[in-house]
Amino acid sequence: MANDNGIIEKRRLLKTGRSGVQFNSLLKDTLFIVSGIFSAAFGLESFLLPNRFIDGGATGISLLVTEVTTLPLYLLIVLVNIPFLFMGYRVIGRQFAVKTLCAILGLALVLATVSFPEVTQDKLLVAVFGGFFLGAGIGLSIRGGGVLDGTEVLAIYLSRKLGVKIGDVIILINIFIFLAAAYLLSIEAALYSMLTYLAASKTLDFVVDGIEEYTGVTIISGKSEEVRLMISEELGRGLTIYKAKGGYGKKGEHNEYDVIYTVITRLEIRKLTVELERIDPKAFVVMSSINDTRGGMIKKRHY
Repeated sequence: MANDNGIIEKRRLLKTGRSGVQFNSLLKDTLFIVSGIFSAAFGLESFLLPNRFIDGGATGISLLVTEVTTLPLYLLIVLVNIPFLFMGYRVIGRQFAVKTLCAILGLALVLATVSFPEVTQDKLLVAVFGGFFLGAGIGLSIRGGGVLDGTEVLAIYLSRKLGVKIGDVIILINIFIFLAAAYLLSIEAALYSMLTYLAASKTLDFVVDGIEEYTGVTIISGKSEEVRLMISEELGRGLTIYKAKGGYGKKGEHNEYDVIYTVITRLEIRKLTVELERIDPKAFVVMSSINDTRGGMIKKRHY
């Protein structure tokens, strides 16, 4: 009986802990999405709308339609994204679709009820900072598990159906949007809108990936033990060691060696390069960009 009570108590504690983690995760996602909503709304109302600039994707379509019709932007934001919501439910899942619906409805509500002042009429500043705040808003909503612009959902869907790259689909969609802007607004407006899109895209990538953009590093060195100690002690990073054989020359000569693989942030690349130059200037190094990582000794340094 005592053992049964102990098992029941452990299950209760696990359930309580799981509920606490889920609540914290939900709170964090909500803060990201709410922050994203206000950032995007500020970029739209204070920069893009007053100067008739547009962006790419579903937001760009909404801005373009509101410029050539009398329909308000908050209504178009919802209408244009409805097909992407259903698509997101089928392609990604229910939780994503629910968060995206809440984010889009929240953005529409803020656009309809909150008045943001026009900041500037300088076209270059409008394009850059309008794109910055809009991209930051979309990026924050992605960090929260939803999106404010459904174009990427369409790109994922088409890439699976047609076997093409997601980036190619997004580029093709935006080409049609900017061509329509050039025809319906003006070529100058379309060109500034392309600048807005570039600013939004770069900001989105920065917000989603953060300053700690990760780099995977593969190192082949005759002094692998010294390199291993440097990475673990100087950089405070974990690493993986592979046993490998190499071949070179016409005779295909082979030799065995250790291959070291580690993941660092881009801020640590310089330090790693300097240390490798000191230990083994002839070391063979391959670096590749990584979008994100989970677990291990990446997020937190250990000394």
